[in-house]
Amino acid sequence: MLKDRPQTQSSLEFVSIDELVPQDHLLRKIEAKVDFSFIHDLVKEFYCDNNGRPALDPTLMFKLLFIGYLFGVRSERQLIRDVQVNVAYRWFLGLSLTDKVPDPSTLSQNRIRRFNESDVYQQIFDQIVLQAMKKKLVGGHTFYTDSTHLKANANKNKHVKVKVQEERQAYLEALNDSIEEDRIAHGKKPLAPQSAAPKEKEIKQSTTDPESGYMVRDDKPRGFFYLDHRTVDSRCNIITDVHVTPGNKHDSVPYLQRLDRQVERFGFDIEAVGLDAGYFTTAVCHGLEEREIYAVMGYRRPTHKKGYFYKREYEYDEKKDVYRCPEGQELIYATTGRDGYRRYHSDPNLCKQCPSLDRCTKNRDKVKTVTRHVWEDSKERVNEHRLTEEGKQIYARRKETVERSFADAKQLHNYRYARFRGQSKVQAQCLMVAAAQNMKKIALMA
Repeated sequence: MLKDRPQTQSSLEFVSIDELVPQDHLLRKIEAKVDFSFIHDLVKEFYCDNNGRPALDPTLMFKLLFIGYLFGVRSERQLIRDVQVNVAYRWFLGLSLTDKVPDPSTLSQNRIRRFNESDVYQQIFDQIVLQAMKKKLVGGHTFYTDSTHLKANANKNKHVKVKVQEERQAYLEALNDSIEEDRIAHGKKPLAPQSAAPKEKEIKQSTTDPESGYMVRDDKPRGFFYLDHRTVDSRCNIITDVHVTPGNKHDSVPYLQRLDRQVERFGFDIEAVGLDAGYFTTAVCHGLEEREIYAVMGYRRPTHKKGYFYKREYEYDEKKDVYRCPEGQELIYATTGRDGYRRYHSDPNLCKQCPSLDRCTKNRDKVKTVTRHVWEDSKERVNEHRLTEEGKQIYARRKETVERSFADAKQLHNYRYARFRGQSKVQAQCLMVAAAQNMKKIALMA
């Protein structure tokens, strides 16, 4: 028998908010396992202790932001709407059913004014990592690093061409020393001091978000993006480092500095790292060998002109310091350039009569040149790791660690787009998403 259901919206009930939240709710687990008491002491220097109106409790404010990043809420205004009607959110924030929810402008104004350009978000992220370490969720020995792109809050068609100074790489001083040592070892004079004036290059700069970078990569969309360079520990996929750069910066540029930052901040004893082919550069390979870290990197297809010999077909004789071409001729050392590459030249008199000349070079002087970086030995040794059983096991876990971490962030935490404009604000977004992912790991695995 069909009956009319009576209206109950205006009836009064005595109820405890604690009873309305399921015992297995994610926020209950996070509240039980993660200690948020550090936030108050961390940010108190940003507040006046004897003047002005009472401020919103900073712990409540950051927990409110964490809710948004945990559940992929697309905006702060939508977050406040959700908190108004979600009992679990109110319970997590310590609000009753009738307490007034903060205005969304409170969140935005704190971000714009109080915490703008500060390291508060980095410190909060670090504290969450330290809590994961205390709970034995971080091994601290094997790490995986990769980058993913976040679409900048900018129109790709609105840009201007500007000239900017090329960024000086951190490894240049070590490279210059190696070049000088190599030239002396080969009986060459040291190179003349280079002009101190930095080189300039022309780039596309967004008129909407000038700090983003125009990204041009194979199999990637073109436009203005930011890159999140993320490092993940192998034990439980705890994210240990987040670093944001414009989309036009190469993955390998900030890698070694960020690795050193983790060792200094958390005291990790890094034994091995797994990286994709984007990090397979002589500078990174040499830097990891100096740090005595076992590196495994993906295979990079060599650039090759169809119809010509591959570079691997020119064999290097380390004892004689010469290259030997497929026809058996020795290419003799000529010089070491400022770019760090040794140049080995063939004998043109022999090349003129060579039957394979058309497959070797089109140089009008009939001279074949093969280059070898002064740190090429490091690169070759690192490349060999990829073929060992240990290296295969390390590299196979990339898809289960850092790639899975990015996939979860994009699928569950609204991580495909930069919410804000400016590198520091996007850095804050990425740190908060990573901290939220770490909190879930702590809640579910500790």
